[in-house]
Amino acid sequence: MTRVEGHAENNKSTCVLLLNLGGPDSLQAVRPFLYNLFSDREIIRLGPSFLQKPLAWLISTLRHGKTEEFYRQIGGKSPIREITMAQAEALEESLRAGSSTQAGAGCRVFFAMRYWHPLIEEVIPVISQEGISRIFALSLYPHYSVATTGSSLSKLNEVAAEFPIETFSVPAWFDHPLYVEALVEKIRKGIELFSATTPVHVLFSAHSLPEKFILEGDPYVGHIKGTIDKITKKLDIPWDLAYQSKSGPVKWLEPSTDAMIERLAEKGIRNILVVPISFVSDHIETLYEIDLLYRGLAWKSGVRLERTESLNTSPLFISALNDIVQRGLRDAGWER
Repeated sequence: MTRVEGHAENNKSTCVLLLNLGGPDSLQAVRPFLYNLFSDREIIRLGPSFLQKPLAWLISTLRHGKTEEFYRQIGGKSPIREITMAQAEALEESLRAGSSTQAGAGCRVFFAMRYWHPLIEEVIPVISQEGISRIFALSLYPHYSVATTGSSLSKLNEVAAEFPIETFSVPAWFDHPLYVEALVEKIRKGIELFSATTPVHVLFSAHSLPEKFILEGDPYVGHIKGTIDKITKKLDIPWDLAYQSKSGPVKWLEPSTDAMIERLAEKGIRNILVVPISFVSDHIETLYEIDLLYRGLAWKSGVRLERTESLNTSPLFISALNDIVQRGLRDAGWER
């Protein structure tokens, strides 16, 4: 249910909890995963509240066959559970390797998912049973949105309220220097996939959101652009921003990534490096949508499309998480 037991002994009352979306761990899990996803009104409101779950059941019933085929093409499941577990293990080891006086020294690191196992509501009771009374929650969404970090933290606080547990979190970390440097490292490596004399156009691709969220004040787009601003201060690159993975009968952020690829092809651009800017782990959005769907679309337009490696457990990224934890624990007054 959670990652393996931690071994550090210095800080038994406080833990770190990584929060992520989750993904189906088998083809049979696709339909219930979609149901959980569409049942969340923080993501998309399907009519009046009393119709949310019936409509979520209908959508998951109608869509699961097509979605299962997507997962079949990337190995029959999402890798996000294993990747998030590896991130938790790497972060715990990083905290353990530091000075015994640093914030976070001795903290165990757990992880929990919003829409598939291990669910937040499954992990919190385990943490409480371990005698832990303080949770520093770190959402693995760098850019805040009510539909991502907001939904995860809302569920966390709802469940934690039933236990003798305090929670503290950092809502966003889109401009953290080590996170930005980790992305810069991946972009430089991605550009090297092309010939040194070949002009490369960088296409930042973020997960889309219903446009209504932004009009209501959600800071997500501002955060995405904030990260890009930090990156382009370090790299002199031609770039565009687009949005992928929209679903549901509402107006989503534009331009879409597929439309932007076609637009760039029409301009005569023949080499595109896609940077999945809002994703820190490989998932169906990178492995299927970008690597297979968009690469195929680009090929038909005479364009070579490559993707930067996902951050996953890259050392710079784990260092960024370590620093975010240390700073956050100090802000909470939980250094020890």
